[in-house]
Amino acid sequence: MPDENEIPEAGAAGDDSIQAVYRILRDTMPVMAIEHEMMTGTTVALQDDVMTVLQNPDVFSSLGAAEIGQIRPLIPLEIDPPEHSKYRKLLDPLFAPRRVAELEGSTRSLVNTLIDRVIDAGEANFHHAIAEPLPSQVFLTMFGLDVGRTPEFIELKDGIIRPPVESPAEATAYRNETGRRIYAVLAEAIEEKKQARTDDFISQFLDAEVDGHRLTEEDVQDIGYLFFLAGLDTVTASLDCMLAYLAQHPNQRQRLVDRPDDIPAAVEELLRWESPVAGVVRVATQDTELSGCPIKAGETVSVNIGSANTDERFWADADSVDFDREINKHIAFGGGVHRCLGSHLARMELRVCLEEWHKRVPSYELKPGTVPEYTMGLRSVDNLELIWET
Repeated sequence: MPDENEIPEAGAAGDDSIQAVYRILRDTMPVMAIEHEMMTGTTVALQDDVMTVLQNPDVFSSLGAAEIGQIRPLIPLEIDPPEHSKYRKLLDPLFAPRRVAELEGSTRSLVNTLIDRVIDAGEANFHHAIAEPLPSQVFLTMFGLDVGRTPEFIELKDGIIRPPVESPAEATAYRNETGRRIYAVLAEAIEEKKQARTDDFISQFLDAEVDGHRLTEEDVQDIGYLFFLAGLDTVTASLDCMLAYLAQHPNQRQRLVDRPDDIPAAVEELLRWESPVAGVVRVATQDTELSGCPIKAGETVSVNIGSANTDERFWADADSVDFDREINKHIAFGGGVHRCLGSHLARMELRVCLEEWHKRVPSYELKPGTVPEYTMGLRSVDNLELIWET
């Protein structure tokens, strides 16, 4: 099995896009050993191998795979079958399309409030003005918390995803301290809802049952912790990637302005092409192999979702961004039993934001001199400076 030191240099053929990097990985080292201060283990890049990992939780477990400041397994992400199915049975109805549709009106209102703040200026950093606050405000609304706490929640989210420190050890310490603050926020909210139920998710969790047993307060904290981190930065990164792409492809942008009914298909294709959540991690429970390369029990395996979503061995015209793609079985929301619980909610947020933005800001482009800088891991774009005519 090759290691990361043998990766050919991307950009040698004039294409330094992330999709070109994925292609090199697939062609030269589809299964690669990694030994880095941030991670030691194996990465896999082929669509077939990625799906093998995601669809076999008995061999590739989620338990202990994520280190994001939590003190107990996240529910349901780090609970493997068969116990996992009990929680999904409880939680799936709360995130079903019918329930998500009930949030569309308030989400549309939040988007327009954010646009109101910048539209007359003719320019804005889309990441800071729209993409970052929107999912935080949707989360606060769902959980019955004050939307005015958005800056606090963005700071907590960033403390886990992008701790402002240098070394991995410092990052772990920062995440753990931020995690304690998140648990404290959730405990405070749970205590408030115990005193007075409202029509929010925490109240519904407190009244929910698994196999005839009520969820404990720790269960509700562990569910809330996952939703807090999974729901905030992933939607932000997706909106960043989509607007960065559309700002640089005016024909595709104009198509969405002229034909807003095409926006749902555009969301799916841009999720495939950009894959904002580029990878997820599992832990091997036994000795096994992927594409003939041995994997030892206990080894960390990182699946490259971005590469799988652009694997020309699986996709027709993999390198074409085609809003008319008839079959689009992308895995931007993962796959197997741990496929993203909140995918319907994320899709609604992305669709509504694109609809309202293009209705009110139909023509926009990158501010001259702006070159989008994509962060590692979750592919957000902090410097997404846009301009438009007022």
